[in-house]
Amino acid sequence: MYRSRSYRRLARVTPSKRNVVHYERRRGSMPHCAICAMELNGISISKSAKGKSSKSNARKFGGVLCSGCTAEVIKLASRIENGEMKLNSIGIKQKQFVLQMIAH
Repeated sequence: MYRSRSYRRLARVTPSKRNVVHYERRRGSMPHCAICAMELNGISISKSAKGKSSKSNARKFGGVLCSGCTAEVIKLASRIENGEMKLNSIGIKQKQFVLQMIAH
């Protein structure tokens, strides 16, 4: 069970001066934006968080993109739909999200 790296190894010295290894589950990291890699706000990573609404935001790309990148993707999608921009003139990270916006 402890061979996988989902448990981290902690070297400890007991009161009787023995060196032992304690195993502890790794804590999950905060979710990050898929475009700018900024930490996402309003999302709980605790195991006690109940329900879907406490785990992600209830908006487009909630839990995937930060609010700034979401606004940028929505702007780019509307410009492409109106013919003001070409699809190949945007960044590769933003392209998949813009295509999702255009499809819906």
